[in-house]
Amino acid sequence: MGIPSEMRDMWANRRNALVIPSPFEEQKALRAKTCTEEGARQGFKAACIWGLASAVPTLTAVRVVPWAKANLNYTAQALIISAASIAAYFITADKSILECARKNAQLQQALSRQQ
Repeated sequence: MGIPSEMRDMWANRRNALVIPSPFEEQKALRAKTCTEEGARQGFKAACIWGLASAVPTLTAVRVVPWAKANLNYTAQALIISAASIAAYFITADKSILECARKNAQLQQALSRQQ
C-alpha cells in the first residue's frame, strides 16, 4: 500500500534537482497527479456508499435489538458508521491508484520500446 516507488522517487528527486525537468518527466508527474485525483474521487464515492450501507443496519439495530439498544450509545454508533466509511475510502483509493500506476508503467514500457 502507499505510493508506488517510481512516483516516490520521482517526487523526491524533483525536489533536489538543480535543472528543469524534461517534458517527459512533466508527463509522468501529470499522470501521477491524475491517478491520485482519480483514486480520491473513487474513494469518496465508496465511502459515501459504505457509510449509508453501514448506517441503515446500525441505526435500525439500535432501535430494534435489545442488546444494541442497551449497549450502543451515540459514540459507538458513530464509530461503527465512520469505520466502515474510512476503510472503504482507503481501500478503494489505494486499489485505484495502484491500478492506474500499473497502467502508466505498461504505457511507459510500450513507449520506450517504440523509441
